[in-house]
Amino acid sequence: MSDIAASVEWIAVDWGTTNLRAWAMAGARVLEAAAKPLGMGALKRNEFEPALLGTIGAWLADGRTVPVVACGMVGARQGWVEAPYVQAPSLPLDARRFTEVATDDRRIAVTIVHGMSQIDPPDVMRGEETQLAGFLALEPGFSGTACLPGTHSKWATLGRDRIAGFRTFMTGELFALLRDQSILRHSVGDETEADDGAFAEAVTEGGAAPGALAAWLFSTRAQGLLGTLRPAEALGRISGLLIGMEVCAMRAAWIERPLVLIGAPALCDRYSRALTLLGARPPAVIDAERCTLAGLAAAHRFLAV
Repeated sequence: MSDIAASVEWIAVDWGTTNLRAWAMAGARVLEAAAKPLGMGALKRNEFEPALLGTIGAWLADGRTVPVVACGMVGARQGWVEAPYVQAPSLPLDARRFTEVATDDRRIAVTIVHGMSQIDPPDVMRGEETQLAGFLALEPGFSGTACLPGTHSKWATLGRDRIAGFRTFMTGELFALLRDQSILRHSVGDETEADDGAFAEAVTEGGAAPGALAAWLFSTRAQGLLGTLRPAEALGRISGLLIGMEVCAMRAAWIERPLVLIGAPALCDRYSRALTLLGARPPAVIDAERCTLAGLAAAHRFLAV
């Protein structure tokens, strides 16, 4: 038996569309971490258990069952087992809606955290509710707005340790589609570093006239054809226009309310810059992994009760 297998008390799993991330845990302390590009989108239903065991197998020992608590798209309709939604407004975690998964390997006892839904306007999330539960565990009593930038950015209204409501923006997905598959791919080329000045200018333009987004995007292509825009500037403009539009649309959520960004540092920095350019005070930033682990730890404590 390895040292990790002897010490692990439970395993935390964040299983998204593209990646599987796992942590061997002793209480709230991380013993070891592992990650593989084995997201929900690449797996058939009968491939989830082997994918998990291939990632965490070194943390398991014969004759011992370890609890595994998972959140994210693993609980989607196309995932391992579909977990239900809890309807907002609600506490972010409801142990009664957690879903147990039948496994062939007796060394693991897998539980999937529910998602969260909203009727008006229609919206759903999976994984972010666990991050928000973690944030509220780290910052109890917080009342304000949390923005979780990403492929599908979430803006959640929080108060009294509850999620009052949320909105989702497909900003990251739109950025990838425009960069890689639209006519703008010819303006961007192989560029991967966005020009900061072009980003800032586009944030201001997108925030001032969000209804003109389609026109601003085409003018970006025109500038490239006319030789007045470099690929790095084109990339910065696409990012700035989309983020500026999103931030402008959510102005009522941040203009007079405390705001926190939860996500990867580089992306949070872009949102922070956009918010500041459009009149917000610099928001607090918290690492998404820290919130995810705190949320999964809270879910694990529910199971232990």
